[in-house]
Amino acid sequence: MLLIIVLIVCILFIVFSSTKLKIHPFLALLFAAVGFGIFTGMPLPQIVQSLNSGFGNTLGYIGIVIVAGTIIGYFLELSGGAYTLADKILKIIGEKRVPLAMAVIGWFVSIPVFADSGFVILSPLNKSLSKRARVSLAGPAIALSLGLTATHCLVPPTPGPIAAAGILEANLGLVILLGIPVSLIALFAGWFFAVKFASKVSVDPNPDMSESEILKKIQDAPSAFKSLVPIFLPIILIVLKSVSDFPTNPFGSGNLKMFFDFIGEPTIALLIGVLLAFLLPKKRPEGIFSESGWVGKALLTAATIILITGAGGAFGKVLQNSGLARIIGDSLSDISLGIWLPFIIAATIKSAQGSSTVAIITTSSIIAPLLASLGFNTEIGKSLMVLAIGSGAMVVSHANDSFFWVVTQMSHMDVKTGYKLQSLGTFILGTTAGIVIWLLSLFLK
Repeated sequence: MLLIIVLIVCILFIVFSSTKLKIHPFLALLFAAVGFGIFTGMPLPQIVQSLNSGFGNTLGYIGIVIVAGTIIGYFLELSGGAYTLADKILKIIGEKRVPLAMAVIGWFVSIPVFADSGFVILSPLNKSLSKRARVSLAGPAIALSLGLTATHCLVPPTPGPIAAAGILEANLGLVILLGIPVSLIALFAGWFFAVKFASKVSVDPNPDMSESEILKKIQDAPSAFKSLVPIFLPIILIVLKSVSDFPTNPFGSGNLKMFFDFIGEPTIALLIGVLLAFLLPKKRPEGIFSESGWVGKALLTAATIILITGAGGAFGKVLQNSGLARIIGDSLSDISLGIWLPFIIAATIKSAQGSSTVAIITTSSIIAPLLASLGFNTEIGKSLMVLAIGSGAMVVSHANDSFFWVVTQMSHMDVKTGYKLQSLGTFILGTTAGIVIWLLSLFLK
């Protein structure tokens, strides 16, 4: 009981310190890890060893991947590739179906680009299309928001799911293979909400950029196909590696398998994506690859994510070495929470402190030692756990979430409307994904 009580106190401390005291999540996680070790009676040298090994092992697995994914996202954003990708999808879907188009665009763009950035760069296009179609901005804005959120929390190489896969030692290819259909099903529910409910709320688009300015932005950007390649080629390579690892050896056991094993390693696959992203700008500003250029800005963004991820790994290692897994496993043996346990923990942390990425990393650290006790220590089981955590981390976006303010302020919504649309929409999105994952766990685990 002492371990469980201290764990609850540590979670509350992480939430309180990061929201009320404004302590950086990196420090909050480390302080919680040290506090857990001390108050549960762990030997002091073991606490230090757990912190160091947990931090180092976690970053050794996904540190480079996070950096590479962030660089790809920056180049896609700053080169204007996101605009051409959006324009191409609009032409396929149709400009009159603006909410559906924005949902699909958001789903694609947020795989490499942070949801906040994705909404900012696509908001002018969203407003212009809504004005052109003579519809309320509310429906397309919420559809875009939910599309961005779906892949932000469920589909690598977005940092949150990558970090969770690293902490839980899940197969990244399987996470992608399962995350794509789960996110699409959840997005369908989110799109339905946007069309049937959000669209009924009147919000004037008032576009910040004229249609001619958007068209000029598209003309100066790389093609849609060229913009798509750095996103999806790494995903395809990672999936091919997972296929090559199947027991049936579809690529044999010789040089071909070795080749796919190499290029399909997340680190190598994402570095290939980085090289392709370097080709996106039509005109490369001087120093674009330098410390002060696009690469330098991407590294600064990635640094924060990496530190939080490493601290989450350190927290998880302390929990693992404390024997908590056996105790909580015994405590939960009579409670049929199963796959819903990580969902509930992630949803609680997300709703309390606002950041989906922090919720994913923190929950992964808590769940990692419990995988065997919960019966999810197989490759598929670990992948389902990653997705369950990501689903919970969608629930819910409200006033303590920076994305909530990006969506509401850039879409001319007041706080009350934001709660009615953005908060309820993310609840529906995350809960739908959670139900789909629960159903999958009944057959796949």
